[in-house]
Amino acid sequence: MLAGPVTPVLGALLLAAPIFAANASGWSSRSIYQLITDRFATPNDTAMPCDTSARKYCGGSWRGIMNHLDYIQGMGFDAVWISPISANLEGATSEGEAFHGYWTKDLDSLNPHFGTAEDLRALSTALHKRGMYLMLDVVVNHMAAPALPGPNFTFTGFFHPFTDESSFHKQCFVAESPDPSNQTAVEQCWLGDSNLPLPDLNTEDSTVVEKLLSWIHKTVQDYDVDGLRIDTVKHIRKDFWPDFVNAAGVFTLGEVLINDTSYAAQYTEVLDAILDYPSYFQVTNAFLDNHGRFSSLASVMTRAQQIYKHGLFRTASFVENHDQPRLASLSKDPGARLSRHFWLIHNAMTFPFVHDGIPIVYYGQEQGYQGGVDPYNREALWFAAYQQEKPLVQHIKLMNAARKEAIEYSPDFLTTPMKFLAVEDHSMAVSKPPMLALYTNIGSESPRSITWHVDAVFSPSELLVDVLTCTKVLADAQGGVTVPCAYGMPQVLMPAASLRQGGMVCPSIATGMRAKSAGLPRMRITWAAIMASSLFLVLYRSRWM
Repeated sequence: MLAGPVTPVLGALLLAAPIFAANASGWSSRSIYQLITDRFATPNDTAMPCDTSARKYCGGSWRGIMNHLDYIQGMGFDAVWISPISANLEGATSEGEAFHGYWTKDLDSLNPHFGTAEDLRALSTALHKRGMYLMLDVVVNHMAAPALPGPNFTFTGFFHPFTDESSFHKQCFVAESPDPSNQTAVEQCWLGDSNLPLPDLNTEDSTVVEKLLSWIHKTVQDYDVDGLRIDTVKHIRKDFWPDFVNAAGVFTLGEVLINDTSYAAQYTEVLDAILDYPSYFQVTNAFLDNHGRFSSLASVMTRAQQIYKHGLFRTASFVENHDQPRLASLSKDPGARLSRHFWLIHNAMTFPFVHDGIPIVYYGQEQGYQGGVDPYNREALWFAAYQQEKPLVQHIKLMNAARKEAIEYSPDFLTTPMKFLAVEDHSMAVSKPPMLALYTNIGSESPRSITWHVDAVFSPSELLVDVLTCTKVLADAQGGVTVPCAYGMPQVLMPAASLRQGGMVCPSIATGMRAKSAGLPRMRITWAAIMASSLFLVLYRSRWM
């Protein structure tokens, strides 16, 4: 993946690369829990006040994360994505404080609000002892300044290690470009605005590039990092990224925030993987409005399978993150969130787990958080007390467990492309053997009725199980299924033989005989947990949370 000749600095870094670094294949079977370090957990579990609208630090830390790894692993996650770790611009700005970690001032120093180097190493060690991976969020494109260059700010000595103006592109703002499709402006103009400018690093300059390569290599080595989520990837020239990936020596997942598969496809050539943003926009349209159309979702994802370098296998699938409104906030009818929209969200949250890529869940999603656009989608999780019996917590446990069972049962699960079947206006089936996911967007109170008819996806007359309710379904003589929808709920059918007896999912119906995988956490899904999730509408009709 090298772009041009190997520089002396890059050559030295490659020689020092870790032999057993986590690569794309190692990440493909993982599921990722994304969190904002400042908002996940405080170091001593003090319920610190946290007004999301104030945009201030609230006290979350790396020690706080370490203290709640049981909570994360208990939901079935085996990777954790944390906020950027570098020291940020301090104090109040027009957009609040840098609690999120994306306004870098000193690349080589740690953000003291989150803890010490020893704390971060302890978190990395604690994750690895559990067989879990650590993913760091990194910002490579820009730094953050308190004002435009002038009386209140000069480049000289302000940033580190980029100590003078020559390390940055000339001032111009991406948002002010007369042509949004001008890629040069996208890559070389600044993000932010005159109130909070984000000076754009000159990644055409070899000295800047070598400093970035050295920094990322050292960071990965110092903290035993397994993977990187890279911010604002499309704002740096594409031929910069192969050298950066090689210097890092670990799995790289890029943010290419665009609703365009052709544009996003270019970055699958230079990074290990990208966040599946084009599909995200279609998922929210299809699931969160009963006027949504599944045909558009299937079309966009089929196109991505065709033109991305590795299809959708080298993507990460999500339905919430720190840059997008939470699902519940997107409801077109806030008064209906409890009933109709609860099950629409259930459908949407199932989608990343029956997908070619890596599923990601954004912290608070499992607790039913409803924050809208930034900053309201960056709530403190300690207010939810890390409850484990919430319906969406149970749903995520079920889907993580079912996906792990599918991976154990079928060696081809991670390399078999998903297929879109029986696509209708208000229903769709996704086949990824041994899983068949049945989706609908009618909601629970629609006068419509939905029955899924899917031909020849299982063995003839095979015993199947809806893993979300442990309901038995029998395939017909041709291996097809005809299944009515109940209350607008999704269903995920798997052969009973694909589920391990005494395992995590529907153990009383499972007939699989394989041995327990030593690397999987024990998180038995009980019948009580299934009932709490699938009958939520009946049991908790008077409350959303």
